[in-house]
Amino acid sequence: MTVDHRVEDLLRALAPQVLGALLRRYGTFDACEDAVQEALLAAALQWPAEGPPDNPRGWLVTVASRKLVDQVRSEQARRRREDRIALATPQAELLSRAADAGPGTDRDDSLALLFLCCHPALSTPSRIALTLRAVGGLTTAQVAAAFLVPEATMAQRISRAKQTIRTSGTALRMPEEAERGRRLGEVLHVLYLIFNEGYTTTDGADLTAPALSAEAIRLTRLLHRLLPDDTETAGLLALMLLTDARRPARTGPGGDLVPLAEQDRGRWDRRLVTEGIELIGKTLPRGRTGPYQVQAAIAAVHDEAEHVEATDWPQILALYELLEHLAPNPMVTLNRAVAVAMVHGPAAGLDLLATLRSDKRMARHHRLLATGAHLMEMLGRHDAAADAYREAARRATSAPERRHLAARAARLARGPSRPATPTGDG
Repeated sequence: MTVDHRVEDLLRALAPQVLGALLRRYGTFDACEDAVQEALLAAALQWPAEGPPDNPRGWLVTVASRKLVDQVRSEQARRRREDRIALATPQAELLSRAADAGPGTDRDDSLALLFLCCHPALSTPSRIALTLRAVGGLTTAQVAAAFLVPEATMAQRISRAKQTIRTSGTALRMPEEAERGRRLGEVLHVLYLIFNEGYTTTDGADLTAPALSAEAIRLTRLLHRLLPDDTETAGLLALMLLTDARRPARTGPGGDLVPLAEQDRGRWDRRLVTEGIELIGKTLPRGRTGPYQVQAAIAAVHDEAEHVEATDWPQILALYELLEHLAPNPMVTLNRAVAVAMVHGPAAGLDLLATLRSDKRMARHHRLLATGAHLMEMLGRHDAAADAYREAARRATSAPERRHLAARAARLARGPSRPATPTGDG
């Protein structure tokens, strides 16, 4: 089945809103999610040919509610007893209240759904996985790839998380201020992962999934509006804006990856750059500095450079050192190695990369190999760099990244025609 990309993007954006609407009315996570998936499938079959209805969200809520009623009736017929959903809400009321189809009655429950998925009864990995699935619209395979675990393992984790939500009896609503503060860190991390999956997909033919990044930005804006004084929420929003500003220049005509150093900076979205810089400028001077603010500051330094040679690498290195102190992580060390190479030379960068080879999370990661290849290329070790690029291409799960890395290996095999540039995709 071929789905129009505009319809696909619309359905991805509406899915969490529709799921939130059903959960608010009827409860029972699994049944509501199944009904929403059936409604999305019906829309994917019907809308490309007929066009979306005037009120797509209301259409989906109505169809999903009818699917939910069908599930209840089927369960009643099979088990000869009333389902908990039918007891809580009579079938006639289910249908009448599903007339949420009027444009003026729309209510977006995405943020409430986001906090529900970050329920304290869930483990941290389960909160993130469930939110990526229910709010971010990622497939189970994509969530598994983000966690570097088998798909079957992730499917079980998500299923258990939904069961925990169901047995907790928690209603879909925004938590009180104290509880909201306790869950905020997980909510921010989930939004960060959703954005990253949209900015560089873990698999598939396309480098980016703009609908995912747009949804992460939309939800983070809502959260920032709710918590305007929280500096890390503001920092995360600034990071997303400053990073997403580069999207127009990240791919070539054929959809191939264009590294940050080779991008046409005239194609960057200066409106987003300006908004992001203003936001982080207001945030950094007040309150406690956190990892998202530091990452936003790094993105701002890149975005403020008119050309790659004007990049203030010493400042970026200092910021990565601060980030590694605040939030130690092998990916932070990987990025710091590039900054070290740009300030102190590629050999120093390679020495730092060597410390990551014993980290099980990174030992076989394609980005560790690709970064090492880039630094060896800078040193003129072209044969070793080509081998590392080829191995990185074999391990990459994204088709555009595979093509980019394989092309670098092929170019080195033919003989370098120009100085190496950083392989980071920005």
